[in-house]
Amino acid sequence: MAVTEQALLAALSSVLDPHTGKDFVSTRAVRNLQISAGDVAFDVELGYPAKSLVPELRRQFVSAAKSVTGVDNVSVGISSKVVAHAVQRGVELLPQVKNIVAISSGKGGVGKSTTAANLALALAAEGARVGLLDADIYGPSQPMMMGLTGKPESADGKTMEPLQNYGVQVMSIGFLVNQDEAMIWRGPMATQALEQMLRQTNWKDLDYLLVDMPPGTGDIQLTLAQRVPMTGAIVVTTPQDIALIDARKGIKMFEKVGVPILGLVENMAAHVCTQCGHVEHIFGAEGGRKMAAEYGIDYLGALPLSLQIREQADSGKPTVVAEPGSEAAQIYQRVARDMAVKIALKAKDFSAKFPTITVSKNT
Repeated sequence: MAVTEQALLAALSSVLDPHTGKDFVSTRAVRNLQISAGDVAFDVELGYPAKSLVPELRRQFVSAAKSVTGVDNVSVGISSKVVAHAVQRGVELLPQVKNIVAISSGKGGVGKSTTAANLALALAAEGARVGLLDADIYGPSQPMMMGLTGKPESADGKTMEPLQNYGVQVMSIGFLVNQDEAMIWRGPMATQALEQMLRQTNWKDLDYLLVDMPPGTGDIQLTLAQRVPMTGAIVVTTPQDIALIDARKGIKMFEKVGVPILGLVENMAAHVCTQCGHVEHIFGAEGGRKMAAEYGIDYLGALPLSLQIREQADSGKPTVVAEPGSEAAQIYQRVARDMAVKIALKAKDFSAKFPTITVSKNT
């Protein structure tokens, strides 16, 4: 009995995307279907990086295809293609950067920088090209967390090369000043320095640039949110009431400037005793989850209050690379994939496809 395309697509539609719950046939992710007697070949193109999911997805596709009578051999190519998505109105995209995501918190001390570093590393581990901009002028921490020292090179005296480690391109004011030097700059100077680091760094074909935002919702944060072409923002908080108050301010700020909130990450959600396994909610329980529900934004996950996460970040080898098989690393990877999926479902940027209109005066 001959294998028909209709029967094969019907079988393949039983395989669901673990993040969206939709099948890959109706979303047109299954492409280049070829049938030759009992041999079947097709490609699956994901809109987000998911290297760790490929073996299981391939197994499911092969199993679904072989459930069709007459299919003997199945060849599946699974790849990811990340495209640029829409940003705030009136803000141009950055060359060589497809999507910019702000990692933000309303206040300091909630683990935002640690979260930003681990999410960048998680995206890189999933196969994406990732950059990390340390936007905290007054307290840069990414050089230490990413295990980087030295100054950026410049071939033309105008632009800088990002430093790289663990497959992530990084830029920070910490590379340009001495470690113990205090940045006594007023807001406009700090903002200008940040814009220069963003636009004068030779980012190399990035799928995602994560911006580790300075804490708070003041002039610098607002200016960044208005001028930087952001695809979306992630809000990091702890379950503590005082942190949630400030996180609300951050959410409101992004809403005012038209930057969509991709989700909320609850850090230091619970402490598990390393001696007895007792779980204790030191900063309160479920505060972040309740706030996400209140504002109608996605709750991306909860991370524990962990000595290992802190020690690994301080040593310049964050959890995702230090212990990729650990529960915390798996949470970071899940959050990173969910974030990438949310971006993939957003409207694409078509500005490059529109012709440039010029008005000339005939003489």
